[in-house]
Amino acid sequence: MKKSVIVTLVILLVLVLDQWLKIWVKLNMPYGSSDPILGLSWAQLHFVENNGMAFGLSYGGVVGKFVLSTFRIAMVGVLIYILRALIKSKESLSLLISFSLIIAGAMGNIIDSMFYGLIFSESVYHSGSLAEFMPEGGGYAPFLQGRVVDMFSFPLFSGTYPDWIPFVGGTDFTFFSFIFNVADAAISVGVASIILFHRSFFKHDKSEKAASESSNSSVITPPIAAEEE
Repeated sequence: MKKSVIVTLVILLVLVLDQWLKIWVKLNMPYGSSDPILGLSWAQLHFVENNGMAFGLSYGGVVGKFVLSTFRIAMVGVLIYILRALIKSKESLSLLISFSLIIAGAMGNIIDSMFYGLIFSESVYHSGSLAEFMPEGGGYAPFLQGRVVDMFSFPLFSGTYPDWIPFVGGTDFTFFSFIFNVADAAISVGVASIILFHRSFFKHDKSEKAASESSNSSVITPPIAAEEE
């Protein structure tokens, strides 16, 4: 199977899984509710939405949301261009899949921002009600202002910081309190894979650039030397 076909299938698989789960959660779970995964207390489906970045982080209100969404769209375009170049240069399949995961994850969250505000009614925190698909009165937000649906929560353990720790001593904490989605996980896995297993790719790229500059320099030198003679 061609690498380009595998890359396309990876992107489509992540997108389908991401959007299917988000839509299912949006239409079947009240906002703020939780359900254990396989009966485990430390693994939960917990429905929340966020206005900004991955893992429930936010940035800059309406303007920040628009800037972030626009930046994401531009970055996806850049990443697709890079991925096509990597396929042409016959890079390893694992590197291509890593970039594919990042692209699919970014696209998954972009879809939320672009369309969810238009096609869903607003989910109200702890209201007990479910969102509606294509409500009569229209969606809850304009284009590019939709909120990203998150659902995976893994509060592995909780505790209290010792009193001797500055600033946070005596306060409660939960280890890994972030809530994320399939798209966030795909981005994280893709980035981690590149950092851990493909650092040589960046070194290889730098060495090729240096070799190219050296080659250009050697081509220019003879005519200059001839003029000096």
